[in-house]
Amino acid sequence: MPKTYNELYLRARTALKAAGVESYALEARLLASRAAGKDKEAFLRDLRLYTSDETEEKLEALLQRRLKGEPLAYITGDWEFYGLPMKVTQDVLIPRPDTEVLVDTALKALMGRKMDARILDLCCGSGCIGVALAHELPAARVVMVDVSESALEVSRQNIRLNRVNRTVCLRADALQKPPMSIGEFDMIISNPPYVPSFEILTLDSSVRDFEPLGALDGGEDGLMFYRSILQYWLTALRPGGLMLFEVGEDQAASVRALMREAGMQDVFSVPDTAGIERVVVGRRPKN
Repeated sequence: MPKTYNELYLRARTALKAAGVESYALEARLLASRAAGKDKEAFLRDLRLYTSDETEEKLEALLQRRLKGEPLAYITGDWEFYGLPMKVTQDVLIPRPDTEVLVDTALKALMGRKMDARILDLCCGSGCIGVALAHELPAARVVMVDVSESALEVSRQNIRLNRVNRTVCLRADALQKPPMSIGEFDMIISNPPYVPSFEILTLDSSVRDFEPLGALDGGEDGLMFYRSILQYWLTALRPGGLMLFEVGEDQAASVRALMREAGMQDVFSVPDTAGIERVVVGRRPKN
């Protein structure tokens, strides 16, 4: 029997609520509109219209994926970061609100000073950081680097989606020396893998079972990438330039110490909205 879009939405909402999904109403609407091939406004407009068996089958397939724990962002392929639309796949981490603190800190450091800065987004993943900075700083030149070619393809999609200019992608490994041709930057910003290896299995199943392990695993103590970036990539930072890291909970003090050991000056931390030290900043000496 034909069903209306509203009936499909209510079916999904009931199933998600019963499964304990916190944002069950929002997720039901997103899944139903995805199955219908409609944007949010068109879906709400057409709630009273009858839909097809094909749409109902598509919704059921999407709903079963969500009920098995797959994150909504991977099912829909869309997410939002810093007010911008982002494409995501299982080749990249889903952008988190915590990372917006990293972008805020970078903008505060650059606004009114060097609007045409050359910025390196290292371990860029989806490219959400670099794209957000390029969007907010149209005169800046942004290079987004990742070791994963699949992740870089997602970054390229987000560059095109958000129509940011002066932004390019480059494949390189943060655990090795940078390519000689990469040049120097006014800012290096990075949200590297920082989960200690032994903690991977303790993560929520939605993270552990679906998000890319390579974007999570920070080595034995979670600090492997910070050490390597400070060892190898400081040569790509201009004297007086800034390096910004996102860090995990309880890692800020260790990363500050690593920065100081590497000779960085003016090292400090920035808390997120929960009061957790989320960003660590340091400046390369001018001489």
